[in-house]
Amino acid sequence: MKIGFIGLGIMGRPMVENMLKKGLDVTVADLNEKIVKEVTAEGASSGTYQELAETCDIVEMILPKAAIVKDVIFGEKGLAQYMAPGKIIVDHSSVTAADSKECYERLKAQGISFLDAPVSGGDAGAKAGTLAIMAGGDQAAFDICEPVFLSYGAEANLIGGPGSGSICKLANQIIVNNNIAIVAEALTFATKAGVDPEKVYKAIETGAARSYALEDKAPKMVGRDFTPGGTIRVNHKDITNVINTAHAIDCPIPYTAQLYEIQQAMKVHGHLDEDHSAYVKYFEELADVTVEKGEHPSEK
Repeated sequence: MKIGFIGLGIMGRPMVENMLKKGLDVTVADLNEKIVKEVTAEGASSGTYQELAETCDIVEMILPKAAIVKDVIFGEKGLAQYMAPGKIIVDHSSVTAADSKECYERLKAQGISFLDAPVSGGDAGAKAGTLAIMAGGDQAAFDICEPVFLSYGAEANLIGGPGSGSICKLANQIIVNNNIAIVAEALTFATKAGVDPEKVYKAIETGAARSYALEDKAPKMVGRDFTPGGTIRVNHKDITNVINTAHAIDCPIPYTAQLYEIQQAMKVHGHLDEDHSAYVKYFEELADVTVEKGEHPSEK
């Protein structure tokens, strides 16, 4: 089986590298020619969208937003122009369910299967090959793709019909982003009270407050390391999709609405391209403190 993969960014590249380690036949495409050369040096082939569509059984992608996904699939030189019936397109991007359903229906009319299959686990999970894949679409297409998914993921689940994978991802983003913001608020509170925030998170990380956000993001906050694993820009896009979807289905989301405004403040202050652990800067501004490890006034 030949796999095509489009999008070699923070998530896509390590996903491809894990497929190569498992011996899969992968052909890649990306606008960044330097990264394409580096990945081909690791064992992948490279090609145009047309070549991927014509030669690969499955073409996967992970791209910044729905408009780009649709252009790659349906644009003037998109995959759908060259792909034969019976093949499968997998979109690992974070988009709305409406976008995924549109892609599914348009491709179904051509006899091409489509799975919306966003991932969770961040860049660390992508590198480790432990991503969680949540898919929406047809069982037959999922069954074919599942072994491929498990080459870079620890778990893959078919959630339901088209669009359900995207809904699952948005639910994931509600939990993850609000959790990170709450960790930021808590560590700002501890700092303002004069307590070392590093000692605080280490004391509670194995108790009832334990979470991915606490274990992965608290060290970045107190270490002042905002190198992006997941950027606020990408998560702002996801939370915007949550807001729009929630409004469309009349589902109140008061906590996430507040989170959206926090992200808007981060945007105004130029922090969109930082890791989402940088939410702490919002709370620091409010409290007039800096969350960082070390001795604090109450300990002197």
